[in-house]
Amino acid sequence: MNDTETDMFFMKKVLQLAKKGRSFTYPNPMVGALLVKNNIIIGQGYHRKYGHAHAEIETLKSARQDLSGATIYVNLEPCSHIGKTPPCSVALIKAGIKKVICSHLDPNPLVSGKGLRLLQKHGIQIKTGILKEAAQKLNEHFITFHTKKRPFIAVKFASSLDGKIATSTGSSKWITNEKARSYARRLRSAYHAILVGKNTILYDNPHLGCRNHRFKDPIRIVLDSKLSVPFDYQIYRDNNVIIATTTKAPHTKIDQLYKKGIQVLLFDADLIPIEKLVHELKILNIMSVLIEGGSEVIGEFIDKKLVDKAYIFQAPILIGGKKSISAIGGMGVDEVIDAIRLDTISYKTFDDNRLICGYVHY
Repeated sequence: MNDTETDMFFMKKVLQLAKKGRSFTYPNPMVGALLVKNNIIIGQGYHRKYGHAHAEIETLKSARQDLSGATIYVNLEPCSHIGKTPPCSVALIKAGIKKVICSHLDPNPLVSGKGLRLLQKHGIQIKTGILKEAAQKLNEHFITFHTKKRPFIAVKFASSLDGKIATSTGSSKWITNEKARSYARRLRSAYHAILVGKNTILYDNPHLGCRNHRFKDPIRIVLDSKLSVPFDYQIYRDNNVIIATTTKAPHTKIDQLYKKGIQVLLFDADLIPIEKLVHELKILNIMSVLIEGGSEVIGEFIDKKLVDKAYIFQAPILIGGKKSISAIGGMGVDEVIDAIRLDTISYKTFDDNRLICGYVHY
């Protein structure tokens, strides 16, 4: 293999390591690292959990030989500031690392370019851009959070072929098959938070967790302007929940939530203002949000042009009916030419069901 092929070979392993931190590293990115000397891997690691050692530090500790002259492969620029842990760049300098190969710069302004400049200042060779697109997709939530100054936002729904998510009576169980639903539950583990409106909770009393011990359940965000959801519903099973409500809600119920230790976002309005909500989630360091319903909630986020990605599960059924519920509410567009398009589309099948996934292009 030539040098580029060798770098790609090792970086693929780095990305595989980084993925092991899925759902546990928020609000940090997923990062993996490999130490290589004479084309032999002598150490490896990944960022396991927020507050724990970064990938570079774990990798340095894993090595059992002299590190001077070694190369470290890492999918993100090593940090240069003191956060929950000491700077990784300083540790690499002290270890005698000869070369750092990373996929791309850190978009966090606390780091961006500073880590690599510090390494270069101490004579360490730098190479960037190896598997950059794959690495950026892996941490698209982290990148969006720091570049757009808001959480990465995706919508997910299951519909019939005619775009319905429920009948006129509200019946929606089950549109898709068990395989598709199982995949949809696992998808939750890739997001920092899950967001739903109160009607989704009142109709279905959903769990909104991964139901998989290998992953951490996302934070549950519920939009409930008048606190209509009873406190014995599943969303209140623990404190891993944020309730967005308004001053129209009974003050006694708001006080009860505070006493339960539940995070409350209180807005002085009749309805929850979506843009202000997203701003508050940014302040809370919520890196990404998966919106699971209902129709009007999804529609409002799309109308505000706040959605980055869509997961659309379809079953080969027709529900029909003027009063049945469409997947996306809100205002919509006036002309077909103005319709919102998906690009970079991928497909996945679950027997006769399918998933269409794409990035929203306004």
